Amino acid sequence: MTQRSYWIHILSLALPLLLTIHGLPSSAAASDEPASTPVGTHTIGFTAGPFFPLRVGPSQTSKLFGEAIMPSWMVTITEPIGTGWYQGQLALGAELAAIHTHSPITAYGVGLTPKIVYTSTAFGRVRPFIEGGGGPAWTDLGGRTPEQPGQFNFLVWGGAGGAYTFAPGWAVQAGYRVMHISNAGTRSPNSGLNFGLPFIGLTYQTF
Repeated sequence: MTQRSYWIHILSLALPLLLTIHGLPSSAAASDEPASTPVGTHTIGFTAGPFFPLRVGPSQTSKLFGEAIMPSWMVTITEPIGTGWYQGQLALGAELAAIHTHSPITAYGVGLTPKIVYTSTAFGRVRPFIEGGGGPAWTDLGGRTPEQPGQFNFLVWGGAGGAYTFAPGWAVQAGYRVMHISNAGTRSPNSGLNFGLPFIGLTYQTF
């Protein structure tokens, strides 16, 4: 896949999101935004992006390209922790990851992962975050790639990004993830598949 194709995928995913943001009510002043998120606040999110292969070992030979969409939910569980630039809050939640590979083979997969997120509260409406999760996953890649002997696997991922609050409760976010899919040693081989995933998304907070 060419670099031009990557940008086309990214733009095709970003355009509907940007149109949605444009139609939402805007916030007049940054001072209206709370300095932190109240404990117990629920955040519903939807992120998407194209993924590309990351080869870590010589046994990982497949070069799969595709897209992923990731609806999620989480709840803030702590008041701000720490001081200064690293001050932030923890949230726990869950995420559904739906993946589709289009090159060189067409395949589908879905995973359900608990997640943990640490979000900085030191920069006002800009909220850097780090996140990670892991859980069971199913794909029909089993037997079709040398790294996947079966359809039941586990998905583990971690990433970082930033969110910008543009209206009360609403934020746009973007970032980058690394995903790993393997069978956790339940079958052989277990070399697994690794992907890099730039993403963009939209979140809404409610009590």
